[in-house]
Parts: sequence; C-alpha cells; structure tokens
Amino acid sequence: MKIIVNIQLKEGVLDPQGKAVLHALLALKFNEVQDVRVGKQIILDIKDEEYDATQERVTKMCEELLANTVIETYSIDTEQ
Repeated sequence: MKIIVNIQLKEGVLDPQGKAVLHALLALKFNEVQDVRVGKQIILDIKDEEYDATQERVTKMCEELLANTVIETYSIDTEQ
C-alpha cells in the first residue's frame, strides 16, 4: 500500500522558500502567479495491512516525526 503524506506550513507561518520561488517566477515574467507556498511530500510504501490500522500508524508517524505540528499541517492519502 502506498501512502502519500503532504505537509504544508500553516497559514500565517513565514515561508521564505515560497517567497524565493515567487520572486524567481516573477523575474521570469510569470506575472500571473500571486503567491507560492512550498511544502513537501513523503511517499511511504507500507506492507499491506488493514486500512484503518495503517491510517492510525501513519498519523502517529506524522505527529511524532514527519510533520512539525506547531507550524505545519499534513494530509494523508492512500493508493492501493
């Protein structure tokens, strides 16, 4: 089972990497871009187990290691 964890900075948290990308895009004349927020994606290949148990384990991984829940939010998607 493939688990995809998307992690983003919470609204209001300064995103210097996003600002750098925005400035670079504007410098390249992509003037339609108004804002950029940079996040990260973590793909986990998990041996097949029960869906609910896997979701619970991945949530625990996010809370304990993968995401800094003080400044980041995360979502978990599953691909079979």
